[in-house]
Amino acid sequence: MGADGPSVDPGGEEPAWSGDEDNPYRQERLVVAIDRSANDSREYAPLVREALDYWEANSERYAGYPIEYELDPDATDPDVRVQFVNAVEQCGTETHAAGCAPVITEPGQFDPPVEVSVRTGFSDNSTVQVLEHELGHTLGLHHSDEPRKVMAASSALTTPPQKNATDRALPWQSETLSVYVDMSEIPADERDEARRQVDGALGYFGEEAGGTVPENVSFVRTDNESAADITVRATAESPCSTSSGSCGYLLGTDPDGDGAREWYTRLEITVTDLDTEAIGWHVGRWLGVGFGLEGEEYPEPLRESASYSERRSDWWE
Repeated sequence: MGADGPSVDPGGEEPAWSGDEDNPYRQERLVVAIDRSANDSREYAPLVREALDYWEANSERYAGYPIEYELDPDATDPDVRVQFVNAVEQCGTETHAAGCAPVITEPGQFDPPVEVSVRTGFSDNSTVQVLEHELGHTLGLHHSDEPRKVMAASSALTTPPQKNATDRALPWQSETLSVYVDMSEIPADERDEARRQVDGALGYFGEEAGGTVPENVSFVRTDNESAADITVRATAESPCSTSSGSCGYLLGTDPDGDGAREWYTRLEITVTDLDTEAIGWHVGRWLGVGFGLEGEEYPEPLRESASYSERRSDWWE
């Protein structure tokens, strides 16, 4: 156990505690070790120290008793062991949690060391956030307790900086993208041509789009609209404006929290009141957006300079 443990009762046999009765550890100072079970090269000690400093400054206010921590990463007989793991599979009723630790409220409730697990893969700030939360549990705090910003059951966590989608050759996490197509609002005698237009655009991007997308990209049709990576829909009224033409909506994830998407997860393309022969060109333009193309990065047939007749040609051939 760490230093500053319980004093010895003069009567002799049982240790007496003269400190704060709310302290279940019966020690003023806890030794904290670090276990790098994830076996990565990241330096976690400064992050653990930051979280320990927070509770040294705030434990009396929120937990009801003061505490001090001695961080000794290699301690063989610590009071608390912080373990960094690749996954926290289960924590009570929670699965795939960011961290896990017992709520310590009574003396004798635990056999040292108290185990604190923290999942790797988060940014420094988020790692400290998880550490503060889990260490709060070891001080007896529940999710409903103050400070809410630390002890809330859920919070937004970020990863270390990642490459943005616009900087990736393939900004999707799969080389095979599922496509849902709905041309039902187009007159029946024009639907076959509309579908041919969409197929032409998809085929063009499936064959590298003039060298602007990776060669391993492919598309598969799906009838499951909600699960599709890309949707192409013809509508009588545009969801984006009152004019005819096309519009797109690109969704993605921002795991590092920098305000830019790191991966794209869905592209929704809508065409409205277009000449059927121009649908393929508009779909191709939006597919370019989905692969991060801008301006002169577009292959020549899909540049804004394409003429009226070029946009209505079989430009993909």
